[in-house]
Amino acid sequence: MAGHALDEVFAAGAEGIRLAGDWTLRGLDERLPALRAALAAAPADARWSLRAVRRMDSFGALLLWQAWGGRWPAALEADDGQRAIIGRIERSAARALPAPARTSALDHVALLGEGLLAFGSHLAGFIALLGRFALDLGHLLRHPRDWPLLEISANLYKVGVKAMPVSALVGFLVGVVLSYLSALQLRTFGADAFIVNILGMGIIRELGPVLVSVLVAGRSGSAMTAQLGVMRVTEEIDALAAMGVSRGLRLVLPKVVALVLAMPLLVLWTSALALLGGWVSAWVELDIGLHFFLQALPGAVPVANLYIGLAKGAVFGFLIALVACHFGLRVRPDTESLSANTTASVVSAITVVILADALFAIATRSIGLPV
Repeated sequence: MAGHALDEVFAAGAEGIRLAGDWTLRGLDERLPALRAALAAAPADARWSLRAVRRMDSFGALLLWQAWGGRWPAALEADDGQRAIIGRIERSAARALPAPARTSALDHVALLGEGLLAFGSHLAGFIALLGRFALDLGHLLRHPRDWPLLEISANLYKVGVKAMPVSALVGFLVGVVLSYLSALQLRTFGADAFIVNILGMGIIRELGPVLVSVLVAGRSGSAMTAQLGVMRVTEEIDALAAMGVSRGLRLVLPKVVALVLAMPLLVLWTSALALLGGWVSAWVELDIGLHFFLQALPGAVPVANLYIGLAKGAVFGFLIALVACHFGLRVRPDTESLSANTTASVVSAITVVILADALFAIATRSIGLPV
């Protein structure tokens, strides 16, 4: 069957090579492997006849040009149209590939300027969103009946209650790992009792708020951005505006308020589970009892550290919610923009949280230290 199929377009004999049929991509597709082998075995001084070829496109002409070794055969029977197609292949093959463009100092300056302009656009949009939130909050303080309590309650359940299992698991495991690694070093110096100080200060003041913020940014922050982005794609936000419903009052403010309320509670919950995991590891590695751990914890960690951790949670929640809403409202009506802004939301929220944590560390460096 393959031989017969090849005979329809390629025939070699004593008088030379005779081509026939349709020399197009569609016409040669099924017999292409056998045809390539036959063309490769053709003698260099063969006589070629294209008189019986009905149609030819650039693909068929390219096959012939490659079989001829990049030059015209000495004996060729072809009409003017076939020669014109093969001639275009010859000119294309002779043309050198364009050299890659070299980057100059001006290109780097242009990239830097583009990045700065994009950052300025995001910063202006974020400040505008923050101002809109302040105006909406002022309106609600003057008109308490306008509070969107149902939206706040729904968001509080989604970002708070539904995040408790994963935050508890991650907090417990992080506490176990931190306690285990610390116990290996403390046992060497006979300072087993200081495991309480390390776990208390590290978890309550720093690790608990930052860990919860990273989890919330990846879980709830991305969900907020995706929700607003889908509403932008499906033009639901435009429909709300057409009905006179404030998107800030009904979409942004409930998310921000819910996350500000939920974050301190999640920080407290996760820190407690992390301390529990730390005690379990300390009990296994250093034989420290629960009574001693709970008795030594208030003396090792002043209560001001707890207030600092809760304050961090509230501030981090406020920033995460605003960043998520900012990127969600910037989504254009296409799926690529939705995915790009969701990714940017998570990365930006985590970056903002780390920067805010650094500012907290500088501002509270002399507060809550053990005497």
